[in-house]
Amino acid sequence: MTPIRVIEDGASADFEFEAFAESLESLFIECGKAVFIAISELRLIESKIPVEFNLNADSLEDLLFGFLSELIYLKDTKKMLFSKFIVEISGNYSLYCKAIGEPIDRDKHQPKIDVKAATYHKLKIEINDSGYYRVRVILDL
Repeated sequence: MTPIRVIEDGASADFEFEAFAESLESLFIECGKAVFIAISELRLIESKIPVEFNLNADSLEDLLFGFLSELIYLKDTKKMLFSKFIVEISGNYSLYCKAIGEPIDRDKHQPKIDVKAATYHKLKIEINDSGYYRVRVILDL
């Protein structure tokens, strides 16, 4: 099973994808990667500088929305792209993340689009019969 599937027939002002994983932490990691896949080729982003953050939320969907929003905020304020993520989630909807990347270099990273925000539209984390987590996410461009 491919961990990330870009949905090509979504709205042109959005980047829509589905992510699949065996654990919540892995699901969040795949969603984090998808944000930066939308912007650049992940292989072009070196894992050099770590940035850590913590979040709390009222639900898993709120936690994922907050996680994606924080990554977009870090991209915009620290002018960085990320390619590696270490995520820990506790039972009370708390998250620790270490995102590792490098400063944006337009020549090296060849940005395709700019992700402006995560959205709640269609955002629902589910577990399928095989025990895999699945989520569909729409990012505003």
